[in-house]
Amino acid sequence: MNFLRKIVYPFAVLYGIITSIRNFLYDKNFLKSTKFKTPTLVVGNLSVGGTGKTPQIEYLIRLLQNDYKIAVLSRGYKRKSTGFILADKNANAELIGDEPFQYYKKFKNILVCVDVDRTNAIHKLEKLNNPPDVILLDDAFQHRKVAGGFNILLTDFNNLYVDDNMLPTGNLRENKSGAKRAQVIIVTKCPKILSETEQFAITKKLNPAKNQMVFFTAIDYNTTLTGATSISLDELKNFEVLLVTGIANPTPLVSFLNEKNINFEHLKYPDHYNFKNKDIQQISDKLDSFKSKKKLVLTTEKDYVRIFDKVKKLHYISIKSIVINHKNDFDKIIKNYVEQSSGNS
Repeated sequence: MNFLRKIVYPFAVLYGIITSIRNFLYDKNFLKSTKFKTPTLVVGNLSVGGTGKTPQIEYLIRLLQNDYKIAVLSRGYKRKSTGFILADKNANAELIGDEPFQYYKKFKNILVCVDVDRTNAIHKLEKLNNPPDVILLDDAFQHRKVAGGFNILLTDFNNLYVDDNMLPTGNLRENKSGAKRAQVIIVTKCPKILSETEQFAITKKLNPAKNQMVFFTAIDYNTTLTGATSISLDELKNFEVLLVTGIANPTPLVSFLNEKNINFEHLKYPDHYNFKNKDIQQISDKLDSFKSKKKLVLTTEKDYVRIFDKVKKLHYISIKSIVINHKNDFDKIIKNYVEQSSGNS
């Protein structure tokens, strides 16, 4: 532990005590959690950002959308609005946040809403003339005011929560014991080829309870870029590429592009970055400095929805979460919960 971590370590201990007391009060019903008649699937993590919540939410949407009317509920991180908003044709990333706007643009038959107060939002969703059959709560694992019907906890393959520490010495938002609230733990961003032996070793390290299941997922990149034009990854090798990212952890994308032998320069911004005029100008100037006639700006889908109308020659590469082995088991667990919970109070 370096010198700085030694200095802030007492604050991590204090933060851990505070969050543990809060969870204890909820566990013992001294603080109220509201349970809803609508099935609620909570997707979240113990750490701050970068575990792949967005592709996991999208996986659940694809899994359930043909059989159920789905609502996705998010706080709308860094949006320039307040209160409850149900996305409509006037929605944009500034109004509801980049991730919710991504869901709204991508999936036409679902409801997308934002509210810091998830309890209030669910009450409003249930009062709609055509209410949802199931609600997906994005990044709500610590939102104990809602008694989630089914909790999915994500942890990064390269930074398991059992190896992490409390803020500010590490990235954990609550004590590792909080993992016990999850019915399913998903190790995300794994290599696509991960042996059963390796999976067993990681599962043993996570030490799940008897009622918990552990699954492993990987990121699958689309082979075609979307944006100003349609370009295949093979074609991309002939371009000068400016990679622009404003996400918590761009390393998997950077590694993927390197594996595909794509030459690029990288402008890296903080997670959920609010691109200002000077940033857009910086991107434009950098692209103009490229000498090739074949040049473009490549970004993530989450970043694209924030700057698609501001940056020329902009493209994004979409991703999906894929379950490594045991996909049918995972899908069945989710579907069984929704089916058995539908209509229950």
